[in-house]
Amino acid sequence: MNFDSAHLQALRAAVDEGSFDAAARVLSVTPSAVSQRIKALESETGRVLLRRSRPVAPTESGRAVLRLARQLEALTADVSDELGGDDTSGSLSPARLPLAVNADSLSTWLLPALAPLADSIVFELVREDESHTAELLRDGAVMAAVSATATPVQGCSSELLGAMRYQPLATPAFVSRWFGDSPRDFSQAPMVVFDRRDELQHRFLRTLPGGASLDPPRHYVPGSTDFVEAVRLGLGWGMIPDLQRPPEGLVELSRGAYIDVPLYWQQWQLRTRALDQAAAAIRAAAARALRPPVPLPARP
Repeated sequence: MNFDSAHLQALRAAVDEGSFDAAARVLSVTPSAVSQRIKALESETGRVLLRRSRPVAPTESGRAVLRLARQLEALTADVSDELGGDDTSGSLSPARLPLAVNADSLSTWLLPALAPLADSIVFELVREDESHTAELLRDGAVMAAVSATATPVQGCSSELLGAMRYQPLATPAFVSRWFGDSPRDFSQAPMVVFDRRDELQHRFLRTLPGGASLDPPRHYVPGSTDFVEAVRLGLGWGMIPDLQRPPEGLVELSRGAYIDVPLYWQQWQLRTRALDQAAAAIRAAAARALRPPVPLPARP
């Protein structure tokens, strides 16, 4: 198949912007032109590539073509860089790099790693649970991801960055109210959960005798900083990364207990300047901020 770059660009813009109208604004064409280009692409492939929903979404076939569109866009940016820019002044347009990252990394160590690259790379950061960021790679939504999945997505490489350590913490007043004297009963004590995909609190409970069957009340707080604040205010107990643990005001619920979540850098097997620079910066920052993963110690 000989794909037209304008057709691929229209598909990518429609997915990223969520509608033909928004894609048209980004591409400086009419919505009708966007629609015609995508229809032409669908005719060429013989497949439906987009679901005309709100927002529009790629089909399984559309995800494959979307990956191609992003790869060609990245390679084109590299060639433009080598040739000295895309206009007569010789100025360079920043490369565009969509990345998926978990909320806790985004709130702690990752942004400082990317900041020095902001003049030459435009980052589109997609926040997602670390257990699900690999899905965005598979769908073609991003070119790289900080992921808890070690097995590389097809067409990607995977390398261990380190681990974020989480401890079960609460305020002393919360501990006094809900637990009193040991042994502690976690069946009724409220816990703070990031969202319905957050399994960390349940992973800790499963380390306790009979903990696998516990279903305590939970507060959903879908923000990394807000999550820590909710625990600090006494809404419940929660698994807090050591990179975000307040210097005072919280105590451990189980002495020495923690969960290490290994984090991996997965990226397309595609060498571009932007990907290479981002990967190097993230490796260096992770080496400073993260821990080598070790097993959860036995409960005292």
